[in-house]
Amino acid sequence: MLAALHRTLQRRRLRDPRFATLFDPPAPGECVSLDCETTSLDPRSAGLLTIAAVPVRGRRIVLSEKLELTLRPETAIDPATVAVHRLREQDVAGGLPVRDALAQLLDFIGSRPLIGYYLEFDLAVINRQLKPWLGITLPNRQIDVSRLYYDRHVSAYRPDVDLSLDAMLDTLKLPRWPRHDALADAATAALIYLKLTESRR
Repeated sequence: MLAALHRTLQRRRLRDPRFATLFDPPAPGECVSLDCETTSLDPRSAGLLTIAAVPVRGRRIVLSEKLELTLRPETAIDPATVAVHRLREQDVAGGLPVRDALAQLLDFIGSRPLIGYYLEFDLAVINRQLKPWLGITLPNRQIDVSRLYYDRHVSAYRPDVDLSLDAMLDTLKLPRWPRHDALADAATAALIYLKLTESRR
């Protein structure tokens, strides 16, 4: 009930009717796996560098319909993060303005639920840009694969669960793709989601 009330309030606060589709009923069996690379690891100040979104339709990851965006950041890149994602100022200088990129992202995801690994961080950075512009944060349902994994593996006999990506991939016997690449990370989160939900379908 509280969730429905929050969505109603969000819809009323939306400043641009172009994005009213965010509140439509999502297509059955569809989600979007999302990942971002950012200028720092502080969600209160980080800017967006790259965004990748990959549809999950039923039991398929539809890479042929992926969205990949490079953004021109509005904040300087923390040198400590360059070693992580290998994105320098000159690599993103020709990127899209933030609002143009986010408009493309919103059109792409629509109202579909969002999947991610520690999705809260990425959405905090995105929502910090959206709120002053559109008056809302993303209303989409959020599915964090680390929480799904925890719920599946924690027990009275095993109260501590390693939620590192490497540990999850090893346990689930899934392949490793290059880390800290937005598209690869989005696809990895989608794989984990399908593995964790396969017995529920």
